[in-house]
Amino acid sequence: MDLHGIDLNLLVAFDALMAERSVTRAGKRIGRTQPAMSAALARLRALFKDELFVRSPSGLQPTQRASDLAEPLGRALAEISRTLEFTQRFNPATSSQAFTLALSDHPALVLLPQLTEALRERAPNVTLRINAFTHRDDAVAILDAGDADLTISVPPRQPVGGRILSQPLFEERFVCIMRRGHPAASGTLDLPTFLSLSHLLVSPEGERFGQVDAALAAMGLRRRIALSLPQMYAAPPLVAHSDLIATLMEGAVDASAARDDLLILPPPVALGTVSFAMSWHRRNDAHPVQRWFRETLSSLYATQPAQG
Repeated sequence: MDLHGIDLNLLVAFDALMAERSVTRAGKRIGRTQPAMSAALARLRALFKDELFVRSPSGLQPTQRASDLAEPLGRALAEISRTLEFTQRFNPATSSQAFTLALSDHPALVLLPQLTEALRERAPNVTLRINAFTHRDDAVAILDAGDADLTISVPPRQPVGGRILSQPLFEERFVCIMRRGHPAASGTLDLPTFLSLSHLLVSPEGERFGQVDAALAAMGLRRRIALSLPQMYAAPPLVAHSDLIATLMEGAVDASAARDDLLILPPPVALGTVSFAMSWHRRNDAHPVQRWFRETLSSLYATQPAQG
């Protein structure tokens, strides 16, 4: 049988006829008029090449073919109903849903402890899977491919054409760090002093031009970058054991075991904050389960102020 030619409404009508054994009552059961139900019965007879129901003094009686169809079609309709109901209602307390979250090291450090605790309390049977990425534009490819439900990163630079939706979660401000006992530590970290030092640049994307360099370039200035590396959490220990200076997100410095060996100073050049956002694909926007996951993250972090 060619399934493309089957109207699901006919199967609903068949199920109602089996239950009611009357065209009129079956129509009332599913909200159809008596003529509409009579037409549906005629189409069912043509579809299954069987009379299906015959009149008797006690109402419509199913044929053997109808009796054979009743149980498997009833199970199929019930499964469809449960599937559609699942997309409308979600009970986190009993769900065993699996979520995949893609993010880089810093949001993992900031977000995962509170998120895992919230999931333990609100949805103890769900599974959380973590994927890692470093380049901000990788988030778009990950969401397009369906490899994650959500990504958390700084906003991508490439256009997303409206298919990728985002919501801010938290912000980080920049601080300058140098080791305690650094030759420049006794004075004020003004702009001339800042420019005279050797700098460590953290660039997960492998670039040699960061936000500090953009701000300096706008003033016609540049700094000397003595070392660049992609791992942000490797920077504080390196600075603590050298005469390098680094400009990092404050949260990364606060999380470092080397924090007590560092001087933490405000940058002598105006820098904006770094915004981290969760992003998701438009195809998942209306799904109740996905919406619950986003709302859980948002309730924990969306109003979190900038670090410090």
